[in-house]
Amino acid sequence: MADNPDRKMMMVAFLQASNCSNYTGSWRHPETDPGFMDLEFYQNIATTLERGKFHLAFIDDRLAMPSRFGDSFSDAVENGIRVVKLDLVPVITAMGLATKHLGLGATYSTTYYSPYHVARLFASLDHFTKGRAAWNVVTSLNDSEAQNFGVAEHLEHDDRYDVADDFLQATAELWNSWEDGAVVLDKPTGRFADPEKVHRVDYDGEWFQVRGPLTVPRPPQGQPVMIQAGQSERGRQFAARWGELLFVIYSTPEACKTYRDDLRRRTALAGRDPNAVRVAPAVYVVVDETPEKAQQKLKFIENLANQTDSLTLLSEVFNYDFSQHPVDEPLSDEILASMTGLRGFLDRVVELSGTPNPSVNDFIKWSGRGTLRELPLFTGTPAQVVDQMESWFQAEACDGFVLAATHMPGAYEDFVNLVVPELQLRGLFREEYTEGTLRDNLGFVRP
Repeated sequence: MADNPDRKMMMVAFLQASNCSNYTGSWRHPETDPGFMDLEFYQNIATTLERGKFHLAFIDDRLAMPSRFGDSFSDAVENGIRVVKLDLVPVITAMGLATKHLGLGATYSTTYYSPYHVARLFASLDHFTKGRAAWNVVTSLNDSEAQNFGVAEHLEHDDRYDVADDFLQATAELWNSWEDGAVVLDKPTGRFADPEKVHRVDYDGEWFQVRGPLTVPRPPQGQPVMIQAGQSERGRQFAARWGELLFVIYSTPEACKTYRDDLRRRTALAGRDPNAVRVAPAVYVVVDETPEKAQQKLKFIENLANQTDSLTLLSEVFNYDFSQHPVDEPLSDEILASMTGLRGFLDRVVELSGTPNPSVNDFIKWSGRGTLRELPLFTGTPAQVVDQMESWFQAEACDGFVLAATHMPGAYEDFVNLVVPELQLRGLFREEYTEGTLRDNLGFVRP
């Protein structure tokens, strides 16, 4: 058990700039606001999260409509399976204008953007939000995304991480190309900035070459907070080098603690302070004033999912068309090796199914993709929900949680109204923001 009574949970909200949350059935919920094309929809969620003293909200992204299942997007469109993906920059900007303290994260791919573009974008966002920007670093998933950027096929899994290492080194040097205090703004002398404190980058990596310097002065946080979700072997190597907030999916506290202990060990071996990384599993929360009401609410939400949701999302995340097989057919070693999507997700299915050659049904069951089984589910009264969260936290399985929504904005409102007060009553969660940047609120050192 943890022996630090002052340790507090980190609380993060997981969003989609989409017609649904990561639970694709969420749009079918009668209480889900259909205004996902309006900025006020996201601003409303942001103000709710800030009222609940959340550390940050971050928005997931994909660069293609799901179209791997049956080599078609028609099932995805008909069923509303993440077919809308708005550009994140205006969404994050609008959320920043509606709040003063909430951290704001956006997902950007190291496979299909350039270091200069991303470095300038996040430096600008960090200035505009007074130091509240975070970058969810992803390497993208599948051929559909590649083809939207004029590339026939997606890079192999480990190759994408090699590109990402190069990418992050380049962005770090761009953010550092302006020293603190470089901007002078001395109007009487006409001296805008000190040229001795602005530096050429001349970065020459294996994948990227960047001349620099960046055209945005050093951001308030030095660089945005780095969110990362690598659970494969190569992903963990990358996370240990670059990650700060590790967003993960584990079904038990024991598995999550094993990951957290491993990441802290790897981080130390990489020459970083193990306390510079925080691990937060994604969870669903279904809460109400009585156990009976919570169970009724849960049953209703579970019935919003269908099998097409699962198969479409599985095809997307594994970059493989699952429509080619009967659902009870075990998949061969060759087929499993051909899947170039999330390697950690595949490892999870193989481990939990207990067979090296899981069937399509095994993928549906053990991934939980498209259902509430995909993530740990905390349900019951506020006290019962907090009991479950506290058991993970006090066992040091995690440093906090990433709240995914079963419907919008109701899932966030229920958590803020019912769960946060119970967390605060037990001294597990803060009652007010720390003045300063997102890094200050997370306890991270400014680079």
